[in-house]
Amino acid sequence: MEPQQPSHHRQTVALPDPATLKRLALSDSGFVFDPVSGNSFTANGSGLSILRLLQGGNTLDQVVASLGAEFEVTPSLAERDVIEFISQLRSAFK
Repeated sequence: MEPQQPSHHRQTVALPDPATLKRLALSDSGFVFDPVSGNSFTANGSGLSILRLLQGGNTLDQVVASLGAEFEVTPSLAERDVIEFISQLRSAFK
């Protein structure tokens, strides 16, 4: 069996700045607040899981694997959701 090639999207995904991630305040209800910029938004359960994993210093592969296991979804669906959420994060906290 040949090794699986990384997806095109994964090669172009840049994780948000770790310092920005660390300063975000998260509530269990999904409210996310950046005390430096004043920006805020609401995240669903999978979004909160992704944020907590990123705040913990996990790599993209680790976040995808954890999300897939937690929500019992395929790796490709978990990867797509993580990449989409990271894109939204980067837009929210420019």
